Amino acid sequence: MQTASEAVTTDQRTKVAAAVSAAESKSCCEIVPVVATASGRYDRAEDIVGLWCAMLGAIAVFLAFPGDVDTGHWGGFPVWAQVLLMVTVMAVCFLVGAVLADRFHGLRLLFTARQQMKEEVNLRARELFFDRRVHHTEGASGVLIFVSLYERMAVVLGDRTVVEKLGEEFPQQLCERLTEALRKDDVGTAICDTINHAATSLATALPRGEDDVNELSDALVLLD
Repeated sequence: MQTASEAVTTDQRTKVAAAVSAAESKSCCEIVPVVATASGRYDRAEDIVGLWCAMLGAIAVFLAFPGDVDTGHWGGFPVWAQVLLMVTVMAVCFLVGAVLADRFHGLRLLFTARQQMKEEVNLRARELFFDRRVHHTEGASGVLIFVSLYERMAVVLGDRTVVEKLGEEFPQQLCERLTEALRKDDVGTAICDTINHAATSLATALPRGEDDVNELSDALVLLD
């Protein structure tokens, strides 16, 4: 799986920073774009894949040694040995399945509930909203644009003043536009399009003052 640093080229990072700078030159908002490799660990999916592999291993052992012993034949495989073999095969298959799910993100994704991923992405976005000080700007006018690559999901959060001036639907509309752009463009282009689209509304509702200070970096944040 590509990390955030691998997925976003240097040229794309430069364009995103320029888009943020241009938008903030007309508005008092602080826009913070973030791209993360993943928002959650999803260990449960690895366990599920391991269990499926263990079950397949047990079935294979059962089919190889069905347990019926011919009368008068003493050269068969002992029952205790069959049980030991089944336990060993199940343990090995479980470990193999867990390792495969860890190495191949598509396999882990297949066994991860979409609702769980959505919860993890939203939780991570809210953590970043505070950790990256988007919520601590002087005018409470921060906007977080968050993209999580593994889950293929995005979140846009606006601080109190943004929501008061533009409504609660504004961040949601930006998120929908960002998601649509991500379906057809690269990450950097999609984020730039979202920032440029938001700039007009932000400049009208929250114009930049003469004494406005750039409180947060314009650079794209990459979380590997």
